[in-house]
Amino acid sequence: MVRVPLTPEQIEAGRRLGTLFRETRAGRDPATVAQSAGISPETLRKIEMGRLPSPGFGTVVGLCAALDLPLDTAARVWLGADDSALL
Repeated sequence: MVRVPLTPEQIEAGRRLGTLFRETRAGRDPATVAQSAGISPETLRKIEMGRLPSPGFGTVVGLCAALDLPLDTAARVWLGADDSALL
């Protein structure tokens, strides 16, 4: 099965999500957060830097749980400010 390339909008949404995770993590140790989320520190770094703009749902849920971040907050950031009324 061929994977369809991400659109520029999807890439930007992934960057917003990565920024949210990075800012929410703040001073917490990335390795500890990654372990709590069930991912590698390298995967966390890629997400936070926007190099993995479309993480899996389970990864997003795990990060939200590890960061005590409501999942709906992550969804609103993914959708962007203009689309937040959809939730």
